[in-house]
Amino acid sequence: MPVTFDDIIANSSSQENFLQIFQIAFHQQFLEAHRTILTACYRNPGLSPTLKGSTPEILAQVWLKKYSDSFENRISRRISQPLGTVADPIVNTIINARLTGLTSEHLHRIKYAHRLAMSAENIQGLLLEEFLAEQLVEYGWSCCWGESIRHVDFCNINGSLLQVKNRSNSENSSSSRVRINQPIEKWYRVDARTGLYRWSYFNEKYGTDRFSEDNFVIFVQRVLAGNPDALAVEANNPWQALSELLD
Repeated sequence: MPVTFDDIIANSSSQENFLQIFQIAFHQQFLEAHRTILTACYRNPGLSPTLKGSTPEILAQVWLKKYSDSFENRISRRISQPLGTVADPIVNTIINARLTGLTSEHLHRIKYAHRLAMSAENIQGLLLEEFLAEQLVEYGWSCCWGESIRHVDFCNINGSLLQVKNRSNSENSSSSRVRINQPIEKWYRVDARTGLYRWSYFNEKYGTDRFSEDNFVIFVQRVLAGNPDALAVEANNPWQALSELLD
C-alpha cells in the first residue's frame, strides 16, 4: 500500500517526529529550507504534495529529489525548449485581412515575433520566482522549489505562506479557490489594469528599497547574459539573425 504525506502526518506523534523521518532520509542534505517547507506541510496537511512512496523513507527521498531537481534546473541554469506547437496560418490571414498593406514578409516576421514573445512569457514566472528567492531569503522565506508544497511558492520560518504571480490577471479560478480555506497570502508584481507595480508590499514590510522593478530588470538581464539558453529561440526565427546583424 503506497504511503502518502497525509499518512506520514497522521502517523507522526509530533511535528518533530514527522521532521525526523525526512531528516534521517536526507542524511547530510537536510537544510533549513527543507525544515521550513516540511513544517508548513505538517501544519497545513491540505497543502501536502500528492507524492507517494512504498515507505515513508522512500517518499521522503522522492520529495527531496523533486525539490533538488527543480532548484538545480532553475531558470538561471536551465536550457529552455522551443515552443512545441506550430503556428496557425489563419492568424496571418486575420491580420492581413485587417492590415491589407502588409506583405508576406511582414506577416512572417509578426508570426515569429509573437512566438518569441510567447517563449519570453513562458519563463517570466520562473524569473520572478528566482529573483524573489534571492531577495526574500534574508527575511526567513524559503522558495518551494519543485512544488514541494501545493499552491504555495514561498514558506516563511514563522509559518506564513505566500503565493506569487506576475500579473493580477494571471491566476486561474481553481488556484484562487484554494486560498479560501488556507492561510495563503497572495502577491502579484503588477496590476494588469493600471500597470502599477506592487513592490512596496515587501519594501514596507521589511523597511527596505531592494524590491523594485529596476532591480528585477537588472536581475533578468544578468540571468539572460549568463545563460542565454534560458530563453528558447527557434533556429529559423528571423529576429535572431537581425539581432546578430545589429549587435
